[in-house]
Amino acid sequence: MKYSFFTAGLLAIGLTSSAYAQDTLQPLVKKAQAEGTVNSVGMPDTWANWKDTWQDLNTKYGLQHQDTDMSSAQEIAKFAAEKKNATADIGDVGFAFASVAVKKGVVQPYKPTTWDDIPTWAKDKKGYWALGYTGTIAFISNNNLVKQAPTSWNDILKGHYKVAVGDVGTAAQSNNAILAAAMAFGGSEKNLKPGLEFFAKLAKEGRLSLAEPSVSNLEKGEIEVAIMWDFNALNYRDQIDHNRFSVHIPKEGSIISGYATLINKYAKHPNAAKLAREYIFSDAGQINLAKGYARPIRSSVTLPESVQAKLLPDAEYKNVHPIKDFAAWEKSARKLSRQWQSQVMMYQQ
Repeated sequence: MKYSFFTAGLLAIGLTSSAYAQDTLQPLVKKAQAEGTVNSVGMPDTWANWKDTWQDLNTKYGLQHQDTDMSSAQEIAKFAAEKKNATADIGDVGFAFASVAVKKGVVQPYKPTTWDDIPTWAKDKKGYWALGYTGTIAFISNNNLVKQAPTSWNDILKGHYKVAVGDVGTAAQSNNAILAAAMAFGGSEKNLKPGLEFFAKLAKEGRLSLAEPSVSNLEKGEIEVAIMWDFNALNYRDQIDHNRFSVHIPKEGSIISGYATLINKYAKHPNAAKLAREYIFSDAGQINLAKGYARPIRSSVTLPESVQAKLLPDAEYKNVHPIKDFAAWEKSARKLSRQWQSQVMMYQQ
């Protein structure tokens, strides 16, 4: 580790980076401790190892924490509906939903002291959101149920097993699975038709599973193959049985995207939320996410060898592409729920 968030060295960085943060770290810590609590949405213990970050904030600062798990769309709707009766301070949403929250006017800005270390493409210039980590759409297969684990989109088309993709239209993970399939077959952020056609073929063959790709459903053997973020797939695999599941990035190509932290404009504990974001982007916070199989957004952070070993080999990612036309993807994502129902689910048996 190059430096620790809690060292005087990083505190000095914070003090000399006041242009990037509304508060210097020491006053922010005091305000956060006075609030005593940070409530999150969409940041459960089992997702990207959030549990270690919440535990660290409790151990070091005494902050109590509670999470309500929900999709990206539901998080933003909650912020907008509750307004000054807010029960949530901070959330974690898929890339496509970050600008939606800004347009709805339900978030407030805060730039952590490590702001300059975050790539330009991965943050809002005013500090309303920033990606804390990235994920890549991957396949997870139950080796007890699937003889030949798929390593490509074409493998799935040739298979005889059911495939789960989750709640398309509301969950960022599911939406990005459609985009990844679309781009693998010549589509783009503007053209999701190839991806919808891919899943329509599965539905026509009775091979589209409606089971949620959760750790419990995987453990119970209710899912043969699921399409999900690599960090979730790897985490679930190791939670259940490392040898029981195979995880692969599709060879033809996949999408790398990320999740952004949002601080509720109406947060009852705004300083605790800011301190939480500060910690998420510190070295320790980024390593916590990597322990949960997510790839940190700050490339300058040196991961311990034991943590690096938990991730897939870099060779798996040779045909992975970031979202290039973000505005187009945002528009497409808004239409996806209706398109999924009319172009895919109509064939579901």
